[in-house]
Amino acid sequence: MVKKTKPAAPATPDNGQLAAAVKDSAQQIWLAGLGAFAKAQEEGNKVFEALVKEGKGIQKRTKAIAEAKLGEVTGRFGRVAGDVSKQATQSWDRLEQVFEERVARALNRLGVPTQADVQALTARVEKLNASVQALGGKPARAPRAAAARKAAAGAPKAAKAAKPAAARAPRAPRKAAAKKAAQA
Repeated sequence: MVKKTKPAAPATPDNGQLAAAVKDSAQQIWLAGLGAFAKAQEEGNKVFEALVKEGKGIQKRTKAIAEAKLGEVTGRFGRVAGDVSKQATQSWDRLEQVFEERVARALNRLGVPTQADVQALTARVEKLNASVQALGGKPARAPRAAAARKAAAGAPKAAKAAKPAAARAPRAPRKAAAKKAAQA
């Protein structure tokens, strides 16, 4: 179905003035838009540069704050790591000390002389050599360093071997041997 349209209103002087006013107004709006666009282009570069400058400032401040926080965290982590390391070292030292004590007790049970025992025996031997020399015996030759080390290394074996032999030997012959040595 086709609708009938109304005929256009006859042109009146008021209609012509109204059309001219609308046309002028549209022209002014168009020109204002073009002016705003041109101004935005000119000011846009300035605004863009200002925004870039402000962004750089914000980035510098943010970076400085982040580095400060990172320094704090690193410091805290370093202190915590130092504390943990100190505790681990103390625990390791205690464990090592317990281990050394147990090994020393086990060696003592087996009859292995300690370094202090070897030094005490060396001192006794030196005193006995001095006593023998004072009684007129031959002076004992001083053992060389290598021979002394071998003797010290062999001391545990010799002490082990000497203990059973000393335990088996009767007491009377030892006293007789001591008297003969004293008389000579």
